[in-house]
Amino acid sequence: QVQIVESGGGLVQPGGSLTLSCAASGFAVDHYAIGWFRQAPGKEREGFACISSVSNGDGSTDYEESVKGRFLISRDNAKNTVFLQMNFLKPEDTGVYLCAAAWERLCRGASWDHGAWGQGTQVAVSS
Repeated sequence: QVQIVESGGGLVQPGGSLTLSCAASGFAVDHYAIGWFRQAPGKEREGFACISSVSNGDGSTDYEESVKGRFLISRDNAKNTVFLQMNFLKPEDTGVYLCAAAWERLCRGASWDHGAWGQGTQVAVSS
């Protein structure tokens, strides 16, 4: 059974750091593109980080401009988990963070609507 579980969210002050985890079961995270998305209050869900398959793709990473240089997506194949290291957090980073697997190798052009999604973990950046 395919399952994705996010964890690691919480309340952090502006400028602080958090590391989110995306633990997968029922499939191997290194076979598919894995993305992180954010659902902010009153806004549409947006994708901001993705890591392509390393076994069938090129293992490349893509970031949305607003998180470049602050966030880092990585993968631990032994743990079948994808991580999101978030640094220099800003209040506008607040939202529910969701992890998804696209049943494709590469991030670019991936169709997420037909992939597997977790329930999300809440991140709040506030002083």
